Amino acid sequence: MKNIIVILIIVGLGWYGNQKYRAHQQKLQSDTSETTMEYVANSEPDAPINSNQFKCDGRTHCSQMTSCEEAKFYLNNCPDTKMDGNHDGVPCEKQWCR
Repeated sequence: MKNIIVILIIVGLGWYGNQKYRAHQQKLQSDTSETTMEYVANSEPDAPINSNQFKCDGRTHCSQMTSCEEAKFYLNNCPDTKMDGNHDGVPCEKQWCR
């Protein structure tokens, strides 16, 4: 009788763990799908730059930028930026705007 109880406990824990694992895998797949769709939606090369999404907030270096478009906005619209070392009008050439 003692062995049956131990086996039932092990089976129950295995079932519970499997349910948790499946739920976790579904969440990961869902998150990955959303991220992929978001990336595809935002990666259109012909999409115009919406300057309303950026604002001058004191950032001045390439390491503080998250995209070439953001670096271009800061270079063209914000004071004292340090993102165009060779002064050719293209910011962050080593990081974002290759």
